Formats: sequence, structure tokens, C-alpha cells
Amino acid sequence: MQTILYATLILGGLGLLFGLLLTLANKVFHVPSNPKRDAIRNCLPGANCGGCGFAGCDALADAIVEEKAPLSACPVGGADVANQIAEIMGVEALPDQVRNVATVVCQGTLDRCKNKFVYHGIQDCVAASLVNDGNRSCKYACLGLGTCVKACKFGAITIDEHSKIAKVDPDKCQSCGACVKACPKGVLSLQPETVPVRLLCRAAEEGFLVSDNCKIGCIGCELCASACKFGAITIVNHLPVIDMNKCVGCMMCAETCPNGSLWGDFDNRKIAEIDRDLCIGCTICKKTCKFEAISGELKQIHEVNEACTGCGECAKKCPKKAITLSVRKHVRDANAKVGTTIVDAAVPKN
Repeated sequence: MQTILYATLILGGLGLLFGLLLTLANKVFHVPSNPKRDAIRNCLPGANCGGCGFAGCDALADAIVEEKAPLSACPVGGADVANQIAEIMGVEALPDQVRNVATVVCQGTLDRCKNKFVYHGIQDCVAASLVNDGNRSCKYACLGLGTCVKACKFGAITIDEHSKIAKVDPDKCQSCGACVKACPKGVLSLQPETVPVRLLCRAAEEGFLVSDNCKIGCIGCELCASACKFGAITIVNHLPVIDMNKCVGCMMCAETCPNGSLWGDFDNRKIAEIDRDLCIGCTICKKTCKFEAISGELKQIHEVNEACTGCGECAKKCPKKAITLSVRKHVRDANAKVGTTIVDAAVPKN
């Protein structure tokens, strides 16, 4: 009994001693909290998705305070969080940035892209890709087994039940890039949500091979490059590469594409409008237009027809700022050249 009492006293004494030592060590080695770091961490969404390139939101907050990461490093928080961080850091708010969204660069649905064989293995794209590079005839096609769905923490990706291809809900996408990293076929990529045209095929093969495998694949016909009057498209490895610094959003490449491999944002395609009260008939817009969409003689009011592609070059050149762009109400008529009936783009203002 006495032995147990001594042992208890010894253990209690050791516990008290170690507690005092830990308290002392905590005071000696205490690292003061950084208010800026804590404030930044509170701004971050806490997704810990790794899309910023750091091991979670805590690590990113440390990096931003130490100026080892940009204020806009968090793809999930976007511009709102970046501006809050800028205020905390005492710098000017960042200019508005275009948000990136995950994009499925494939249209190889079951009715368009053949299967090489029926796959019965693990329902995972990584596993399926290990079997003869996947079961789809096109080696660049989406396998549709949902690896990206599992990787997305925000429920932004689904696999269409009938087409068996990934679909992204842009409103839910947080631009973290987790799906891009998870996809073994490289089908997903982060792209600006506001681009007027996108290439939705990655089949870097000769046209006859692509058409054998998929009805809607890019065949490298180069019609898009010929249709672009601004030198924004070059063909690399049988695929068009779009230089967005040169692209003016005329969407002629997508309009010309015979297979629909190039997507154009036709719902938001523009048309030029000339203010009849400001137009002085200088003919600069008419000479600038590459699509024969503007008519009018010198010192006469000029008019725009339905051949307009909404490229905006005329608006840039107009010395009187008489030309504005608005969303089209009608589908562009490629045959509506100069001399045709004028549409509501040239209707006088009330």
C-alpha cells in the first residue's frame, strides 16, 4: 500500500514538473499571431482543394502574407476574395479578372464515337485507361466513368446517363482544377468562361483517322484558319490553335467548321449599329469592314446589314464614335452583302 502511495506521488510530481516545463517552453518559444495572416485565412473559403498550388488554405494564407503567392491565388474565392485580401494587405484592389471554368474538350458521345470493346472492369477512368488505352475508338475521348465526378468537391460535374460523357455546370465550378488533374485522358481543361469560341476536340491525328473514330471530331481541314480574317488561327498537329490576343470574336471559324468541332457563343454574337445622327459618311467603317456588311457613299449615312459578324473593327475606327455593338436578334446571313435590304441595325432612333 505504501509502495502504491509513493508511486502515485512520484507520478503526480513528474506530471506537475512536466506541466511547468511545457508552460515555460510555451512562453519562451511562443510565436505571436499575425493578424493579417489570420484575417486572410478567415477570407479563404476553407475548401482545401489545392487548386492554389499549396497544401490547403492555411498554407496559402501563410504564403500570401510572406508575399510568396499572389493575392488572387485562390481560384475558388475568385475576385471577391482577392479584393478582400488586397484590402487586408493594404494594396489596391485587383482589376476584374475573367473566371476560368472546367471545360470538357470532347464531344465524343456514344452515338458519335465508337467503342473498341465493351468494358466490364472497375468503373474508374484511370483503371479503364490501363486496358488498351480505354474502350473508346478515339484515344482522346472522354471515357465517361466519373473519375472527375469523384474529384470535384463542389458537385459541378456529372456523367450524362445517355451520352456517357462528362458535363460541367459552370455555375457550380470553382476553378480549382481538381478534375483536370484527375482526368487520365486530359479531356478537361480550365478555360476563361467568356471566350467567344472554343475548340472541343483534342484528336491530334490526320483527318481520315479522326473521322473513322468520331463523327464530330476535328479533321484538320483548315477551313477555320482560312475563314479567320484576323490571323488568329494556326494549325498545329492537325488542330486549330486560337490566339485570343488576335481573336475579335467574329466567330467565323465556328460558323465555317463543317463538323461542329469549334463552338461559338452565337447566343451572344454581336452586330454593329450606326447612329444616324452621328454618322458623317466618312466611309472609314465601310473600308474597314472585312465582311462587306456596311454600305453607304461618301457624305451619306452608312448602314449595316445582316452579314455583320460583330467583330467591332468598324467601331474602333469610327472617328465620331457613331458605331456601337449589341447582341444580335437574328442569325447572321452570310449572303446579306452590301446592297441588300437594311435591317434594324440601321433603323433611325426615335
